Amino acid sequence: MSAAMCAFILTLSSALGPTVVSGVLGAPTHVRLISYDMNLVLMWDSAEGPASSIVYTTEYKSSVADSFDKVGCVNISNLECDLTAIFQYGKYTGRVRAQSGTESSAWMKSNQITLDKDTVISSPDVSLSSSGAAIEVSIKDPVFMISALREVYHSATYNITYWQHGQREKARSKSNIQQNRVILSDLDPWTKYCVQVQIIIAGRNPSKPSAAVCESTTSEEAPWVAAVVTFGIVAMSVALVVVAVMYRKHISHFLCPKVALPQHFKEYLLAPPNSSMYLAMRNSHPPDEIYNQVSVIADGRTLEEPLDSCSKQPDAT
Repeated sequence: MSAAMCAFILTLSSALGPTVVSGVLGAPTHVRLISYDMNLVLMWDSAEGPASSIVYTTEYKSSVADSFDKVGCVNISNLECDLTAIFQYGKYTGRVRAQSGTESSAWMKSNQITLDKDTVISSPDVSLSSSGAAIEVSIKDPVFMISALREVYHSATYNITYWQHGQREKARSKSNIQQNRVILSDLDPWTKYCVQVQIIIAGRNPSKPSAAVCESTTSEEAPWVAAVVTFGIVAMSVALVVVAVMYRKHISHFLCPKVALPQHFKEYLLAPPNSSMYLAMRNSHPPDEIYNQVSVIADGRTLEEPLDSCSKQPDAT
């Protein structure tokens, strides 16, 4: 090689700076895409080398793209990158590489994931309310990161499993339920029941089952009977109060009439009586009481027997 050619190579090397050789740094391992409730997260295990000096850069693409055309996270130290700003349908693949100073590892590609088919759906939220000998089940769908469950899965249904407390092996179920409020009416009164709900979607795995929620039934009497009776009593009380307020003057006049007596009635009632019998009774003297003196003589007693003080009376001569 001539001296001129060597000088040219050295000059070119100095102008371009130091050469970065990809693959010298250890690459991340176990790269995978996961999805929960329609999010999309790229995860990996750390590369070999000092963890404090290694950062990671991620990219991803959809199945319609030929190359990784979207940048995810740049120069992060975490071992995961959230890629949720995507469309809810489609297939996605991600990749990641490690960087330390001027060194970079090779790109490591993840698995391909079909978001609407592979996302893991969380369990629904379930609440119970007792209504006599029946239990009302209220179901709330999990919250998706993008869109909503019913917008992505139009044919989603619920599978409701219920059993008497402590008798899980005798559980009964209702399937293909589309309403989020269901009445369980085939129950025994005064019994505790537990309920568990799972979302079923055709063509993919079901959701995680909900936690078992328990509630006790009460009497068989229909709850609307008590409600109607209570409403009737309240309505009658309100009506009586309204009538009493509106007609209070009439009621007070009826209970306490203010009718004046004619003048000749007043004079007659206030005039002193003048009948002869009344005058005779008023002027007469009380009759003299007629009485006779009575003496009590003891009979059939001996001289030795003492006489009672009440019986000591003088002998009549």
